[in-house]
Amino acid sequence: MTNTMRRWEIDAIGRDRLALRETPIPVPGAHQVLVKVAAVALNHRDKMVVETGRGLPLAFPFTPGSDLCGEVVASGPGAGRFETGTRVISTFMPDWIDGLRPGDARTPAYRTLGGYYPGVLAEYVALPEAWLVHAPATLTDAEACTLPCAGVTAWFALAERARVRAGDTVLIPSTGGVALFGLQIAKAHGATVIVCGRADNEARTRALGADHYIDRERGDWLEAVYALTADRGADIVLEVVGGAHLGTSVQAAAVGGRICQIGALDGFDLGAPAMPLMLKDVTIHGIGTGSRLALENLVRAVDRNRIKPVIGSSHPLADLPAAFEQLDRGAFGKIVIET
Repeated sequence: MTNTMRRWEIDAIGRDRLALRETPIPVPGAHQVLVKVAAVALNHRDKMVVETGRGLPLAFPFTPGSDLCGEVVASGPGAGRFETGTRVISTFMPDWIDGLRPGDARTPAYRTLGGYYPGVLAEYVALPEAWLVHAPATLTDAEACTLPCAGVTAWFALAERARVRAGDTVLIPSTGGVALFGLQIAKAHGATVIVCGRADNEARTRALGADHYIDRERGDWLEAVYALTADRGADIVLEVVGGAHLGTSVQAAAVGGRICQIGALDGFDLGAPAMPLMLKDVTIHGIGTGSRLALENLVRAVDRNRIKPVIGSSHPLADLPAAFEQLDRGAFGKIVIET
């Protein structure tokens, strides 16, 4: 092993400040491990951090990226959670081990890899061993690295908050990364899944197990949900759009339904009609990824149910700018950087 590696850094806010630099390979400190990074999955959040900083206290030079799969190649003093050679994946919110997430009413916690803590778009990273979990045995490195954000978000929403079960009807109004994980997780639990997305994504979405597909460009897609459910509505809605779309999800929800509010693609100011929300006894779960324990639960479910993440494209480490450009255009499945 040489003494240097490549790592993406920004020295100020802006895509034009991204640079792939040669830096020393880090030495793991107390209770840390050195991970040889094999693959990193990109999230829209990564692009936003680079472009706007998102108001976070970034210490420059800053490395973006949060979702890795790699191999432990060395351990620091006191580290004993993983043996050398173990395949691991990162946790998106390292300080959230189990139970309720950190933070309080005034200041909810948002200390994430690649957003508050330095990220993982590098050939090697030294991380506290508590920030990692075992990778799924049934997935490749490129597939496994998609679990820490999109995968665990869908899992935490459906399995650990909404408590999806066999016989439920789950409505997913998207075909993005979280949505596709949600589809597969819901099907693994025996639910009926209705997906609403672009017409050109129908065949691929049905191939993943969608029971029904609605073209979101049609003006009456809510009526289509009512028709498919004989007016009962959806037991669970994976709300990944946000904004005023939450109001449509409330209308689509069944009596006693659960809405998992995840995304804000349509804006951070949510809106919903009060009467159906109250009269239908709808529960809204605010979802901000998931804990380390939730990720470990997801890994077991992935291995047991042979869930396969959808990879839209893969790029070498040097092609991060091109991968960001593909994020701009959109993709069916996750975009992965392989080192």
